[in-house]
Amino acid sequence: MTDFFKGLKPVKFKGPKTDNPLAYRHYDKDELVLGKRMEDHIRPAIAYWHSFAWEGGDPFGGRTFDRPWFGPTMDHARIKADVAFELFELLDAPFFCFHDRDIAPEGDSLAESNKNVRQIAEVFAKKMEKSRTKLLWGTANLFSNRRYMSGAATNPDPDVFAYAAAQVKNVLEITHELGGSNYVLWGGREGYETLLNTRVGQEADQMARFIHLVIEHAEKIGFKGQILIEPKPQEPSKHQYDFDVATVFGFLAKYGLEKQVKCNIEVGHAFLANHSFEHELAVAASHGLLGSVDANRNDLQSGWDTDQFPNDPREMTLAFYHILKNGGLGKGGFNFDAKVRRQSLDPADLLHGHIGGLDTLARGLKAAAALIEDGTFDKTVDARYVGWEGKEAQAMLKGKRSLEDIAKRVEKEAINPEPRSGQQEYLENLVNRFV
Repeated sequence: MTDFFKGLKPVKFKGPKTDNPLAYRHYDKDELVLGKRMEDHIRPAIAYWHSFAWEGGDPFGGRTFDRPWFGPTMDHARIKADVAFELFELLDAPFFCFHDRDIAPEGDSLAESNKNVRQIAEVFAKKMEKSRTKLLWGTANLFSNRRYMSGAATNPDPDVFAYAAAQVKNVLEITHELGGSNYVLWGGREGYETLLNTRVGQEADQMARFIHLVIEHAEKIGFKGQILIEPKPQEPSKHQYDFDVATVFGFLAKYGLEKQVKCNIEVGHAFLANHSFEHELAVAASHGLLGSVDANRNDLQSGWDTDQFPNDPREMTLAFYHILKNGGLGKGGFNFDAKVRRQSLDPADLLHGHIGGLDTLARGLKAAAALIEDGTFDKTVDARYVGWEGKEAQAMLKGKRSLEDIAKRVEKEAINPEPRSGQQEYLENLVNRFV
């Protein structure tokens, strides 16, 4: 045990009337929502990188936090692991997530780096024997080191591709050994800065081959979790190949991967792509790609990914609506890819951020469930498309009518449709009744 969280007690559910700032007001993990425990709907996870590895820097300033585990040695990494599991216990967190570089320092060679990661994974394994916290997903950091400045899988140098593959192999195997439910391929620099020196088609081929290699190895070692891609439109690359869910689907479909890979969708990334979070969820669900979620928000006055804790219940209501209609997240969950602000120096701030985030998710979940149970919202939307249930509409949709057939029917029946209201304001008000 460390004394980093000294004096702080485990966070408990106290109900919406409590004035205890270090208690859950809405997140009651055992409350049944649509016949399922709240925790099992949300499957919340703590992000190792933001909560323990981030030093408080921003694009214009460096470290502001002073943590006892900040340092380059394995001893620092072990202290970090101790503190991490103490936070998991305080928050009663069922899951966590990590990159390899979050948990252990990089060595002078890949062999040394992988050995460091494996040593900390062994520490995790021992701690997990006594903890209820499990691994939601693992991933490899293929973006921070200068070797990856031109990408990892998409790099013009095949040796970088090979190095990245060997790095992923290690983390994938550790994720499997720790019982992880997912493995994420986060392409932080899989994109280009200029087309003047880029072969877009070749880089796409390389990325597809890389993913095939990961899938093949996952099958070889018996990994039963999901393989996920996390769409991101920009930052740092001028153009990312995994720009948004629709772009990812087109890529996967081209290379025959659409049945083997799903998406890990982040709120902040959706906004950087000029989409809403619900848009990305709806598109993923429509293509069968909805795998997991990174919960956060951006400062909409800033042009980068600020990774703040979620605090908008209405946004999460619409998100959970699509998730629940999709049948839930399955092996996925809500990873808090969120960090306290660089001025939030106290250990308690880590608790406040996660408490607020979980309460926001709980409110969104319950509101979405009530919206679905009420049925008015679905009936209104269904009524808008009821015409497509007709005989001729179905014939058109199923390819039983040619363009000529359709044109003849329009002329014969003198079809001249009048526009109908989309009822947007009514639906917005309806949703707000349940938030």
